[in-house]
Amino acid sequence: MKEHKHTLLLSRKHLGAKQVSISSCKGCCAHRAGPGSTSPGDSGRARGASERAAGSIYEPLKCINLPKPEGETLWDKLNHYYRIVKSTLLVYQSPTTGLFPTKTFGSNQKAKVHDSLYCAACAWALALAYRRIDDDKGRTHELEHSAIKCMRGILYCYMRQAEKVQKFKQDPKPSACLHSVFNAQTGDEVFSHEEYGHLQINALSLFLLYLVEMISSGLQIIYNTDEVSFIQNLVFCVERAYRVPDFGVWERGSKYNNGCPELHSSSVGLAKAALEAINGFNLFGNQGCSWSVIFVDFDAHNRNRQTLCSLLPRESRSHNTDAALLPCLSYPGFALDDEVLFGQTLDKIIRKLKGKYGFKRFLRDGYRTALEDRTRRYYKPAEIKLFDGIECEFPIFFIFMIIDGIFRGNPTQVKEYQDLLDPLLQHTPEGCPVVPKYYYVPADFVELEQRSPGSQRRFPSNSGRDGKLFLWGQAVYIIAKLLADKLVSPKDLDPVGRYVAPQDQRNVSMRFSNQGPLENDLVVHVALIAESQRLQVFLNTYGIQTQTPQQVEPIQIWAQKELVKAYFHLGVNEKLGLSGRPDRPIGCLGTSKIYRILGKTVVCYSIIFDLSDFYMSQDVMMLIDDIKNALQFIKQYWKMHGRPLFVVLIREDNIRGSRFSPILDMLAAFRKGLVGGVKVHVDRVQTLISGAVVEQLDFLSITETEEAPVFKSLEELDLPKHSKVKRQSSTPNASELEQQPDVNINDWKNKSTYEILQKLNDCSCLASQVLLSSILLKREGPNFITQEGTVAEHIERIYRRAGSRKLWSVVRFAASLLGKLVDSLAPSITNVLVQGKQVTLGAFGQEEAVISNPLSPAVIKDMLYDKRRLQDEREAVLQQELVIHIGWIISNSPELFRGMLKIRIGWIIHAMKYELKIRAGDMPAKDLYQMSPSEVKQLLLDILQPQQPGRSWLNRRQLDGSLNRTPAGFYDRVWQILERTPNGLIVAGRFLPQQPTLSDMTMYEMNFSLLVEDMLQNIDQPQYRQIIVELLMVISVILERNPELEFQDKVDLDKVVQEAFHDFQKDHSSPKGAENQGDMTAFYNTHPLGKKGTCSYLSKAVITLLLEGEMKSSHDDPCTIS
Repeated sequence: MKEHKHTLLLSRKHLGAKQVSISSCKGCCAHRAGPGSTSPGDSGRARGASERAAGSIYEPLKCINLPKPEGETLWDKLNHYYRIVKSTLLVYQSPTTGLFPTKTFGSNQKAKVHDSLYCAACAWALALAYRRIDDDKGRTHELEHSAIKCMRGILYCYMRQAEKVQKFKQDPKPSACLHSVFNAQTGDEVFSHEEYGHLQINALSLFLLYLVEMISSGLQIIYNTDEVSFIQNLVFCVERAYRVPDFGVWERGSKYNNGCPELHSSSVGLAKAALEAINGFNLFGNQGCSWSVIFVDFDAHNRNRQTLCSLLPRESRSHNTDAALLPCLSYPGFALDDEVLFGQTLDKIIRKLKGKYGFKRFLRDGYRTALEDRTRRYYKPAEIKLFDGIECEFPIFFIFMIIDGIFRGNPTQVKEYQDLLDPLLQHTPEGCPVVPKYYYVPADFVELEQRSPGSQRRFPSNSGRDGKLFLWGQAVYIIAKLLADKLVSPKDLDPVGRYVAPQDQRNVSMRFSNQGPLENDLVVHVALIAESQRLQVFLNTYGIQTQTPQQVEPIQIWAQKELVKAYFHLGVNEKLGLSGRPDRPIGCLGTSKIYRILGKTVVCYSIIFDLSDFYMSQDVMMLIDDIKNALQFIKQYWKMHGRPLFVVLIREDNIRGSRFSPILDMLAAFRKGLVGGVKVHVDRVQTLISGAVVEQLDFLSITETEEAPVFKSLEELDLPKHSKVKRQSSTPNASELEQQPDVNINDWKNKSTYEILQKLNDCSCLASQVLLSSILLKREGPNFITQEGTVAEHIERIYRRAGSRKLWSVVRFAASLLGKLVDSLAPSITNVLVQGKQVTLGAFGQEEAVISNPLSPAVIKDMLYDKRRLQDEREAVLQQELVIHIGWIISNSPELFRGMLKIRIGWIIHAMKYELKIRAGDMPAKDLYQMSPSEVKQLLLDILQPQQPGRSWLNRRQLDGSLNRTPAGFYDRVWQILERTPNGLIVAGRFLPQQPTLSDMTMYEMNFSLLVEDMLQNIDQPQYRQIIVELLMVISVILERNPELEFQDKVDLDKVVQEAFHDFQKDHSSPKGAENQGDMTAFYNTHPLGKKGTCSYLSKAVITLLLEGEMKSSHDDPCTIS
């Protein structure tokens, strides 16, 4: 390689070629001889060196400086780009792995997966253009196989790390992820995960996306079953992108560059795009068979879609916006299906990041600025403030805007960015265009640039004359030029139809459409299944036609957990050490398809009907609510051809007692064809199958020597057909009586195990049984034998019986003892997080666990059942109920959580108990734990509503404080206070310093708002918290109206409130007696406004504190006369 470079430089020196202007990069076709040209012999030797450098057996690279002839043919145009690609891209491709190095000079041989993918895409794009020529001199083959070699090189590097894939799909953490950088020559690992941010979901997703696009165009990249199963396992990893914080495109994670990963819109978006593209795709192309097809969990794809829409237009918690969103939302990802949100996001990127020389990556990006210390991997706290206004600008994003304009048919945008890009291009000595990686502000001009943004000239990072090429930029530039010159079309580069113009969307036929939410008039097919003939006969008397499991045979009805068992066999590969699909529930989109499994036809019922699931499904009102929500969800997000088949399983337990009427009303609505605003069509399963979507699970095919897996279908209850269905419950008050144990736990804690067992056998009260069982469980363990089996089994029976009799307090106690965990808990928490909120678990007044990033169900379970965070064992499951409810509400009605940045579940439970106390008045308050899940949900919705007038101010402050609700603009006002408080703020022992806070963050950054919430975290009384919020608003208004004032010392907010309360006591006749002196109830119950309102006392205390210090000098002092 060194010899080649020396020869090439020598030929350049001898040739003395003149630089050619290439605004359209069309002047570098052949050698143009100058006055100092060499002899024919020297020229031949130089040309020979160039040929060896090119390394092509199909077409040697010739000198490329001759002027272009008039009236170029198609061959001439393609020949021109071929020579650019050969000399600026393919010459650097590794002959062993096919990867492309990140640096084109020196001995550094690192290759990034991300950059190599774009280089492969460039070679493929030019190959597509050459397909238009019959006699292409082998160039199509050469270019296609350059792309194939790179893609297989990445696959080779990935497959060598198969053990990481196995670990990552079970527990997605940075130490278990696939690497993103490899040795370009050997494919070996270069950095450990401690040395480098390898976790980049965007790179893995981009690999899958380009894999599909290239195979769709006819390339053969995947060769055997081992590779198919490996790709399937990569899909399992990408499916969880919506809850995996990564380091993103820039490999730094948080913008503070402190080693913390974040959930990035650009990563989630590319994951969504990859899943859409690869679902149902045959990796062997047209020559494939059933076992080379890739499966995607439809519901996992949809969670990525929801998460992306919730995150945008932000990039992440610390990145308000980011240029990395361009390749995600436009070419090649086209990840967004909402044109309005796309417009908002693109507008924000342009407003915040666009410059004369390109786009900034993000605000306060220190990468390669003159002030960045390149000897350190991470920045110091507050260091990013140094880079404000001098961020490097990257021309590559002008190119992405050109491509976007071409795809979207916007010639004005194309011309605008072409005009901006052309002056920025550099050129090699041969005249080939070079895209500089970035333009920077030299150290001497930094101060002037920061003083007057945009005033200073910037300089390119590389010119092409120094041998330094930015291959990602080169690749994208060639793709853009091929599109602009119409040598390839958008359809060529996007054979799977990732982007379709809005006017053509109604005619698009896609398995997963990425296009906008058109008006959806979907009719959901519904099959009503009764679990027994007795129930069927009973429902028939009310005009409700159902089928039993026997009547749908040979079709089988499965629970979704059986389908999960079937998917365990997907992607299994013993040679690579890969198991199948992880144990993840199938959502209601997945259960709305028909499955063909081992010769059987299978329909599935949703997890909401599963008896082995969390107890919430045993509440019929909750079940009805879940059914309506599931139908709404299916209507909104079903995008496959064929109708969804929703199986409604009716159990005898559902119609017992007073809950029968709501069930009957719902079934009558099904018969009428409209349920909760969704059109439905009820019919027999055998009739509905013809219009359904059929999924062939061919990966379960077995040989004669293999033992077929066993699956359990829904069995019909063996009950007398004409026996009477019991649907009368006990008297209305009996339930409340039954929930009260007839034993006292303190009396039995110290009694012998034998005595407890005797009492347990003699006791018929379920509430007492669960109490006694809890003592045995803690003392003897879950496997201790009782008369009815082990302790765990006995509690499980109590759980079932109590659920059947709607004894909700007993149910919750038993569920907590059994460590029950509701499905979809992790996705529900993620729903909250992507709305820009935090979640805390733990009882009110106890230690809380803060959740800032998505977690696995196992980690969440450990937090819930941590004894340090519980006052009442039942709260572990009640908190799960609330998380599920909140996750659903925040997705559908986010306005109810306006002003609530931290969702503190324990505090919300406190607010609900307080609300019940208010409603009860002088009577005993209703026990929250005895309420049904549907009643709990309704109570939650009630307290989230804006406060009704007529309530006392004490009650308002109690509820708002418990919900952690703040007024509009609150966090911005705290920022403004901090600007005038050099020594910071303190409350309840939590300190918020002015520095490095103001240097590290910006006013509108979510992380600053979360920092303010951390400051308020230690306040233990909701009403006092609300007074502190009011105080901060008061301080902000006073400082805003008095710009000459600022605080000299640290502001202790507790002391300010105490001073205000002291003045309040003076004005009000407080009862005598020291024990009442600290009672602030009257203060909390006072209206904030007015002469004697709380704000007047707070204002007085603030002004007193301000005037104790020195006034800040101001040039605009209104008191100055001259």
